[in-house]
Amino acid sequence: MANLTEILEPLAAWFRSLELPHWVTHWGHPLMMGIVIFVMGTFVGVTGWRLRLTQDKGVAVESATGHRKLAPWMFLFMILGYPGGVLSLVMHHEPILKSSHFWTGSIILILLAINATISLTKFGGNQPGLRALHAYLGTTALCVMIVHTILGFRFGMSI
Repeated sequence: MANLTEILEPLAAWFRSLELPHWVTHWGHPLMMGIVIFVMGTFVGVTGWRLRLTQDKGVAVESATGHRKLAPWMFLFMILGYPGGVLSLVMHHEPILKSSHFWTGSIILILLAINATISLTKFGGNQPGLRALHAYLGTTALCVMIVHTILGFRFGMSI
């Protein structure tokens, strides 16, 4: 990852040269990603589990619709936020591979990519095992997002 740091340093230096307010460079990524994690993530998780657990057909349809509409957007914003987090590490002269925040972010994207793949296959022809795996992988991703947030907050407070 030293090469990645070297590759990103000119971009990080350019952002530093803009002399943006400190709170923007320090807390911009956490603020935007916090919205994605807590607002979108909560909605996606709740609607997914409500769909899975409800016996009410109307609630199931409403939950499925909400989950299917917002989950891809949440994943997209997570993908878009990832380079911003990596760039933030470079901007603060922090080693990328030594950052637990980097690793939890990577794990989250891997889990969400697996989940998206499962969903795009229509759960392998609506297989209950794949539906269960999707639910538990999504829940695991949300739990890792909480750990990720705590690590990010601790990192933000330390610099």
